[in-house]
Amino acid sequence: MSNARLTAAEISQLWGSYLNDTLSVCMLRYFLTHVENNDIRALLDHALAMSEGHIQSLTTFFNDEQFPVPVGFTEDDVNVNAPRLYSDTFMLYYLQQMGTLGMNAHSVSTALSARPDMHDYFFGCLKEYGDLHEKANHLLLSKGLYIRPPYIPYPEKAEFVHKKSFLSGFFGEHRPLVSLEITNLHENIQRNALGMATLIGFSQVAKTKEIVQYLIRGKDMAAKHVEIFGSVLSKDDIPAPVTWDSEVTASTVAPFSEKLMMFMTTALIGISVGYYGASMAGTVRSDIQTHYARLNAEIMKYAGDGAKILIDKGWMENPPQAPDRGELAKP
Repeated sequence: MSNARLTAAEISQLWGSYLNDTLSVCMLRYFLTHVENNDIRALLDHALAMSEGHIQSLTTFFNDEQFPVPVGFTEDDVNVNAPRLYSDTFMLYYLQQMGTLGMNAHSVSTALSARPDMHDYFFGCLKEYGDLHEKANHLLLSKGLYIRPPYIPYPEKAEFVHKKSFLSGFFGEHRPLVSLEITNLHENIQRNALGMATLIGFSQVAKTKEIVQYLIRGKDMAAKHVEIFGSVLSKDDIPAPVTWDSEVTASTVAPFSEKLMMFMTTALIGISVGYYGASMAGTVRSDIQTHYARLNAEIMKYAGDGAKILIDKGWMENPPQAPDRGELAKP
């Protein structure tokens, strides 16, 4: 089985992993230059060693398959000596989200892998990201920074739904939020809040007018989504998480290339499309479903506009694709 060719699914996961790990190395190297807390520094070191190890393994896979190694991101995309742009607290939340996104991505990669060596690699990565997430959570808890999802009372007994008003959210009285709806709203606020802080920093260090405008548009969009999701929670007297605007410094010196900042922005938006889709599937209240459908269309338009900028600037690396049979058949 190990001699079998890589499938399109395995190629896509290897290729995407390489881009994401090379981006992570750039981010983590910069953070390590400026972090002050020793506990957070140790976890950043751990995450950096993990990503660098992934890059070595991925490069070996590509070379063994005689597959061109992607360009990804290099030392040209980071200026580790640029002034501090984000606080230590931001860095720790970044590590927590890195663990969350890594677990999600590599659970998919593992499930898509047929070759034993691919399955073993991605499953190993899944466990590594799980370990990173656990360590980040433990550190957040120890520092009193962990943001817990809201609490609700335990039900007194198991019950069934008997009224179709359970589905309603627009007219008349709507039912209280159920636990899964609360969870998704809370987590989407968290992700948007971290994204908003990230884009605040990116927008104040970018220099190209078109890119600055795009990043500000994304920051404003994230703020709006936080407000909408928070308002749904507040109607049931459920507290919304705080935002992290204050974790961004006033520096205007870019630590990252505009290529890296644009790629990361569009990648995060693409991930949000998946989370919003899953959240919409996890609710049956019509008003919340409408919010997710409308906001998902908005962020998909934003992601498309970002892809156009990446293409116009020559920054979008061509992903592996099937041969164009029509072009090959031309005389």
